[in-house]
Amino acid sequence: MCNRIICVFLLIFCGIYTVYGIKSGLYIDNGYDQTVIHHELSYTEKQEMETGLLNILGLPNRPPKKPIVNATNLRRSSTKFLLEIYKSLMEKENTGRMPRDLPDMNISQQELNIADAIMTFESHDNQISGVRHERGKRLWFDVSEIPAGETIMSAEIRLYQDMEYSKLKHSTKTYTVTVYEVVTTLKGEPELEYITAVNTSATYEGWLELNVTRSLNTWVAFPHSNLGIYLSVHSVDKPGHEIKPDDIGIVNTKGDPDKQPFMVAFFKASPNSMKKRKPRGIGRKRKSNYNSPRKYRDTMIESGQSRNCQIQTLFVSFQDLQWQDWIIAPTGFEAFYCTGECSFPLNAHMNATNHAIVQTLVHLMNPTNVPKPCCAPTKLSAISVLYFRDENEVTLKKYKNMVVKSCGCH
Repeated sequence: MCNRIICVFLLIFCGIYTVYGIKSGLYIDNGYDQTVIHHELSYTEKQEMETGLLNILGLPNRPPKKPIVNATNLRRSSTKFLLEIYKSLMEKENTGRMPRDLPDMNISQQELNIADAIMTFESHDNQISGVRHERGKRLWFDVSEIPAGETIMSAEIRLYQDMEYSKLKHSTKTYTVTVYEVVTTLKGEPELEYITAVNTSATYEGWLELNVTRSLNTWVAFPHSNLGIYLSVHSVDKPGHEIKPDDIGIVNTKGDPDKQPFMVAFFKASPNSMKKRKPRGIGRKRKSNYNSPRKYRDTMIESGQSRNCQIQTLFVSFQDLQWQDWIIAPTGFEAFYCTGECSFPLNAHMNATNHAIVQTLVHLMNPTNVPKPCCAPTKLSAISVLYFRDENEVTLKKYKNMVVKSCGCH
């Protein structure tokens, strides 16, 4: 049986026919060593196809239909961070190995290999009424869009320290940057609960990373408990004397867009989260004059192209679907598909299983009761998609079993 995701693609490929003139976003081999657009869709058909693809991507709907991918948003620190990770994943796919140095990321290759999704969250800073220490900064992150059932591997707050804006750049002291979670006491009063800390100097230039995995788990489990975090800075020799984070050059939410603070979280998808709703309208039969897949297949055979089981071109263009305003990368991907017959004799290039060979032999003796083996994917690979969830939040997600690498008889 075909892989479920590939089957959905084939249902889209086989079940939607042309009426008017909207690009489908699907490109296939026309049988003459040329890749051409599959056909054109009506508005309704395009909507149905979008629903099917969004279902595969695990999205209930596309972000608001307004341009989000622009020069300003791409300059933001969180976007640039995930774009660097995306480029590293693409380099690994092209060269077979991850770059040794992941600039300005300070994350391990193991985290990148295991994570199914990476989400960033823009920060909002406000003073907290009732909190005794008021020289620090409050950062708040909206984590309400984290899907239920996702396992949080790790989460960290990233702060950029810019020596140029440090008021204490001539100081030789060591400073401690401490992160507290803002919690509520039984009396309903705000209180600071220690999370983690890191030491730095007033002359340091670069990113500071502070682990807040425990806090993020709490906020997801108990959304009303999310009062944000409190950022405190003091010199090591004067722990009771708090200074402003700006004094040692820590960039706040009003600073340069590519240096503003943000939170990043790494997720591992749980088995239950992989279950998706059934696409509506996919595979609906229509009357049309469009050349059916059978006629297309016959054209391939007449042109001399082999009818044996083999891989064929199927390119999905996000640009044709007008998704380039919220998908940062890629512009589309090579999905490919398997087609052709599994007839006797099953040659080596057909990647036939032993069972398929046995089934072919039995089919020759009893063709009425035993069908031929099916031409199906034998190897599948993932794609990574970087997109805006809204104007401020970005996600980099891996989608498994999206690309056919090889076909065979099963």
